[in-house]
Amino acid sequence: MSEVLLIRHAETEWSRSGQHTGRTDIPLTERGRELARRLAPVLAGREFALVLSSPLSRARETCELAGLGDRARTRDDLMEWDYGEYEGLTTPQIREQRPDWSLWRDGCPGGETAADVGARVDRVIAEVRAVDGDAALFAHGHVLRVLGARWVEFPPQAGARLALSTGALCTLGYERETAVLWRWNESVVAPGATSGDSRGTGAGMVRS
Repeated sequence: MSEVLLIRHAETEWSRSGQHTGRTDIPLTERGRELARRLAPVLAGREFALVLSSPLSRARETCELAGLGDRARTRDDLMEWDYGEYEGLTTPQIREQRPDWSLWRDGCPGGETAADVGARVDRVIAEVRAVDGDAALFAHGHVLRVLGARWVEFPPQAGARLALSTGALCTLGYERETAVLWRWNESVVAPGATSGDSRGTGAGMVRS
């Protein structure tokens, strides 16, 4: 059966500082561009029936530098979680006002809840499953974590357990008829690296 590759965009200034980056269109850093280029040999030689990207520039540029920009289609449903009033803030800053705040449980005032994001990624999953062949999806940390959870029919909040580093790869697929996560958070930070170890990504490990 077909495989689906999830690719989180590479580093931005806000992912490095741990700021919640939803709809703000932050570009990649130079280091991020270099990491995105290292995706190209990993993806080279693979045939994809469908390539989708968030319309935000950090995801589109990662897709282009990874060598798949010429065939990518944009989908608003792959945009990052809308953080509303918490856009641009770090978790410690938010917890100065709401000490027990959890994105996964509470969502964001003026933005989205986990259920809202889950409804969006369910539409993406339906599109992917209708395609005969492999797919590659370029998007953002939290939305891809929700997508991973929904792929295996877990609630959107289960994405809290699926940490995802900038520039990391994940592989979704099937074991017989059962949807599974074959690989998660594989790093290509160093040449030849395939570890899911997120050390070195700093505060941006689970931010968009």
